[in-house]
Amino acid sequence: MLEDGEQLGIMTRDDALAAAREKGLDLVEITARAKPPVCRIMDYGRFKYEQSKKAKLAKKHASTVELKEIKFRPKTDEHDLAFKIKHVTRFLEEGNKCRLVVIFRGREVVHPKTGLAVLDRVKEATKEISQVEVRPNLEGKRMVMIIGPKAGIQKRSKNSEPKKPKTKNRTVANAAAAAEVEAARDALLAANAEAKAAEEAAFLASQAAEFADDDDEDDDDEEGTETDVDAAAEDEGSDDEGSDDEADAAPADAAPADAAPADAAPAAEAKPETAPAES
Repeated sequence: MLEDGEQLGIMTRDDALAAAREKGLDLVEITARAKPPVCRIMDYGRFKYEQSKKAKLAKKHASTVELKEIKFRPKTDEHDLAFKIKHVTRFLEEGNKCRLVVIFRGREVVHPKTGLAVLDRVKEATKEISQVEVRPNLEGKRMVMIIGPKAGIQKRSKNSEPKKPKTKNRTVANAAAAAEVEAARDALLAANAEAKAAEEAAFLASQAAEFADDDDEDDDDEEGTETDVDAAAEDEGSDDEGSDDEADAAPADAAPADAAPADAAPAAEAKPETAPAES
């Protein structure tokens, strides 16, 4: 039986449990196969908490090595090659391994020396911090080589580069830029509103002009109708006057016709006088 590293001697299970209860602790069996078994009086909940805390701390500081893959082409441009070498250097400084892959297309696989030349250039550029773990080998249309960081190279954390602090000038510049953007947006909205108002005014003016033209045409039609009516009335009046003139002239011309019977009357009266002469 142990308590805080001190041996309490051999005792029965019931006595050990009673001693643990008196102190408000737990009786934990440490070595079950020993004879007699070894137990300890302790706070088991606190013990588990400390163990989990130590495990998390160890996991946090544990270094994990990742295998990063960078792809190349036999005809990779100088600028692209330099950019990829920069990434390879950063991965190696962080303690990771890099798998360099050269991909061939078509008949490019007939000339594997071009891919080997690309891998040699990468190896030469990173020779101070890298070492070859797997030499270049051709797998189908892919040439693969794996390099890793040299022993003793100090690892660089991913967040080692300090962030630039936000200065007052930068804040003022950002505020000014935001104000300019807001002003430009307001100006654009105002211009759109003015354009819309102008379009509505033009539409209303065109509608008013069309209505005015229709009214003028209606007035002209009414005036034409009145003129036709007046002309018809004048024609009827002139016809009436001509009829009256003809009626007045007709009795004067007919007067000699009335006189003819008066002249013919004596001839009729004289006819009987000649009849006896014939007998």
